[in-house]
Amino acid sequence: MHQLLFFHQQKCPYCEQAAIWLEELMEENPEFAAVSIRKIDENKESELADRYDYWKVPTFFLGEEKLHEGAATKEIIRSVLTRALEG
Repeated sequence: MHQLLFFHQQKCPYCEQAAIWLEELMEENPEFAAVSIRKIDENKESELADRYDYWKVPTFFLGEEKLHEGAATKEIIRSVLTRALEG
């Protein structure tokens, strides 16, 4: 299973909400705990962030595949976690 990469910025309200939904979904669905998530602050790890093709945060990648970019809903976050479990 690939590691799920979660690109974010501090003080980004959309990123903060995505992080809350990640936690909620993992509590609601214990199978999501199997997903390895690496949270990457693009300002602190800019060299790594620059290797990926995206413009907005939050953004999720599974390997080289972009699963979502920009403001999300809880359902979008659920689909990201589901996809990460599958692949």
